[in-house]
Amino acid sequence: TDLVTMFVFLCILFAAGISYRWILGGVAVVIPCGVLFVYLLQYHMVPFLHEYQVKRILAFVNPSQYAEANLQQKNSIMAIGSGMLHGKGLNNNTLASVKNGNFLSEEQTDFIFAVVGEELGFIGAALVVALFLLLLLRGMSIAVRARDKFGALLVVGFVVQVTLQAILNMAVVTNTIPNTGISLPFFSSGGTSLLMLLGEMGIVLSVSRGET
Repeated sequence: TDLVTMFVFLCILFAAGISYRWILGGVAVVIPCGVLFVYLLQYHMVPFLHEYQVKRILAFVNPSQYAEANLQQKNSIMAIGSGMLHGKGLNNNTLASVKNGNFLSEEQTDFIFAVVGEELGFIGAALVVALFLLLLLRGMSIAVRARDKFGALLVVGFVVQVTLQAILNMAVVTNTIPNTGISLPFFSSGGTSLLMLLGEMGIVLSVSRGET
């Protein structure tokens, strides 16, 4: 969540006209800090993280030593791969059950994209990715034509947040980054999340109605 907030903040600053040098300077500071953070994790010298959180990050860096902390993502990859091109069909997510020794726990939350890949296959998963990209492109189009700068920055913040959440969630499900607990917007279960997302999209539509 901190990563999402920071990236959205940087995108809003960039859209507001801040010099890219400040952003590059910030990135130049963050990258060495990230490397130092991972180094300290290996020696359990980060007191503000719980043990399971440390194992999730270390499992990404050293999967053979912390295999049990990476089991959910391994099963997720198996589920996505089993869908192949066309998928198994709706409600046929057999790898999200105890069948064949595989178990994708709580798949309706952070790992719903694995169910999409298994039930709808590569075509369905690619369609979901395309929809989020279209949302980003349409949002940027609305921001460019917005009547005032405040409305433009609101739209930039909202669509970047939704798109970045989707990217991070899919990256977790495909074991590209450590498990972060970020949900997939509009897909993962959770009434509060859906209510907030719909409110954000309502504001984006409101700005769209006032385009010049």
